Amino acid sequence: MTSATVIVLASGRGERFIGSGGTGSKLQALLGGKTVLQRTLAAVHASGLPWYLEESGQAGMADSIAAAVRSTPDATGWLVLPGDLPLIQSQTLLDVAAALQQHGVVLPSYRGQRGHPVGFASDCRQSLLDLHGEQGAASVVRSRCAFEVLVDDAGCIFDIDTLDDLRRAERTLLAASLAKTGEND
Repeated sequence: MTSATVIVLASGRGERFIGSGGTGSKLQALLGGKTVLQRTLAAVHASGLPWYLEESGQAGMADSIAAAVRSTPDATGWLVLPGDLPLIQSQTLLDVAAALQQHGVVLPSYRGQRGHPVGFASDCRQSLLDLHGEQGAASVVRSRCAFEVLVDDAGCIFDIDTLDDLRRAERTLLAASLAKTGEND
């Protein structure tokens, strides 16, 4: 079985993060001793799926998706993952990739909320290549009957847009670490 390629989007300007008091790139902000992007990439690596980091500084999210699809001509499909989801679990990536074997567009859903990564089968290639602007691939999702995979992963809906989001993620990591320590006692 061939797997889709995870496209990690890392070209955003992070204007909301800076506007909320953050300094520099939100993807380079420290979260539990690692950058936000390092945490996102750690989940991608742990999944074992092929991946591509799109950081060429495109004008909008849709432009970044199109550029990444152009850069991965041998991909059998794509999982579009913004780089600012540092709490995403590798199992969510695997669940979306598995569902993509049977469906054209796949979205993870956590407690009724759609999240990321959004999976696209190879027959979406031209539609993804035609994207431009800020709206990502929403038009492709709307044009297809998207399949929702239920996941037990709040990380698929938890992105870092503001300094408050970063603080909340820090508290979430600390709570998870404390829970893990309690399990080992």
